[in-house]
Amino acid sequence: MLESVSHESFTPNVEEIDRARAQEYALLATLLSRSPDSVLLSRLADLRDDAGPIGVAHGAVREAALRTNEERAAREYFALFAGLREGSLLPYSSHYLAETLYGRPLARLREAFQGFGIEIAPERSEPEDHAAILCEVMAGLADGSIPAPAGAEREFFQEHLRPWIRRFFFDLEHAEAADFYAAVGLLGRTFLALEAEAFSCSV
Repeated sequence: MLESVSHESFTPNVEEIDRARAQEYALLATLLSRSPDSVLLSRLADLRDDAGPIGVAHGAVREAALRTNEERAAREYFALFAGLREGSLLPYSSHYLAETLYGRPLARLREAFQGFGIEIAPERSEPEDHAAILCEVMAGLADGSIPAPAGAEREFFQEHLRPWIRRFFFDLEHAEAADFYAAVGLLGRTFLALEAEAFSCSV
């Protein structure tokens, strides 16, 4: 998890829509950082859907959760993110933007983290430009648990997520090894497209 360097008390006043946005980001962060256990799969199997884009994506995640189990999801996660087979994904901005790891996108991101006064907890081994960590940061900015000045959330999204993360979710949605995670890819691609549109309109 992320840790705040500052120890000042902070009580956010967050609109309901931002709480919902934070929940979507937090769900994506969780599913990208580890495979779902049986408890999480049970919760996902109760997701409600509707005719809207996010509702349709929720329905896909629900159906995917119903047809898998903890063991199959763990094998799928390993094949997608931890294996060495062809078709494995590298969920890092440096990979998508610079075709390398630990590249300039990661350096810029670390500067942004310093500005927010946050750092990666010691037990986290992934570099900061991992998609799960970026979604976790966006969740914190959306719900106010990461204090930031006005406009900082939009700026962070536009610089560090918009240029690449929808391509990653598209790749996840269509990965050969993906079944449950294909639905996660659909949810991420759909939600991040709506976020990009909303931030563009907020200029």
